[in-house]
Amino acid sequence: MLAALVVVVAGMRAASSLLEPFLVAVFLSIVCSPGVAWLRRHHVPEALAVLLVMIGLIVVMIAAATGLGASINGFVRELPKYEQALNERLAGVMELLAGMGVHLNLDMLKEQLDPSTLMNMAGKVAGHFGSVLGNLMLVLLTVAFILLEAARFPSKLKAALGDEGPGMSVFQKFAVGVNQYLAIKSMVSLGTGILVALWMWLLDVDYPVLWGTLAFLFNYIPNIGSFLAAIPACLLAYVLHGFGVAAIAIAGFVAINTGIGNLLEPRLMGRSLGLSTLVVFVSLVFWGWVLGPVGMVLSVPLTMILRIALESRAETRWLAVLLGPEVQQVDAPEAETPKEEGS
Repeated sequence: MLAALVVVVAGMRAASSLLEPFLVAVFLSIVCSPGVAWLRRHHVPEALAVLLVMIGLIVVMIAAATGLGASINGFVRELPKYEQALNERLAGVMELLAGMGVHLNLDMLKEQLDPSTLMNMAGKVAGHFGSVLGNLMLVLLTVAFILLEAARFPSKLKAALGDEGPGMSVFQKFAVGVNQYLAIKSMVSLGTGILVALWMWLLDVDYPVLWGTLAFLFNYIPNIGSFLAAIPACLLAYVLHGFGVAAIAIAGFVAINTGIGNLLEPRLMGRSLGLSTLVVFVSLVFWGWVLGPVGMVLSVPLTMILRIALESRAETRWLAVLLGPEVQQVDAPEAETPKEEGS
């Protein structure tokens, strides 16, 4: 089994260029499936429902690709200027520290921690997603065929497993769990991205659409995703406007992610779809190694799908418990204490 797992993982990594658009298409189809189901409940024919949802998806993707592409191209063009300004800012900080009696070697510090690398990484991550979405026709065709097949798949499964078979209940529980998780997570991530873009625009930080898009994508990575998305945006705020605006930008990121990630999302999501912090980190490293930046963003949804699948069967539920967050301990019944005499 371990040898087969190694072969499968190696094959996935070798075929990552094909798997990336396919996984993006599967992700988009799951997000769009509630819209098709809503239209079907309102007596819209299946083909027309899929067509209407696809038209809406195409409009959204073209608008997003246009805005994001312009931001990425502009950011990449201006990157050398930002790096030079960042180095000048750091040199000023070194001089200030030297006046306070703290002497640091700027060249050695840049070798150990180069902030410009983070800004380069932001451009590369967004550019990688732009290249995946650049294969737009393949992604859209795959989404359309998945949505059309999804309407017929339950009837096929009933014919294969029977209406009352255990496989049908497992599939229904799995489908409901995945749809619920991805739908709620997508709405929460979209809200986070919009708020971050507005905050960067109010602070006059260049390319707010790019930073909102990164916040939207990295919000699928719990615990550390919002931190990773905030670093390049706050660095750019520091480069353009100094430490004061950068501190305000950091405060905005903290407020947005605390309000949405710690207050709103748990209320909508519930705790039954959680993952432990260790599993989140390991899945981020694993899927990022296998599929690149797309795998990093989709690491938690992919692992969440695996957990829901494991939780659906009694034989593998123990694995789902290990992947999940802490288990609520059930207090043991207290032993009856002997009554004192005279009480």
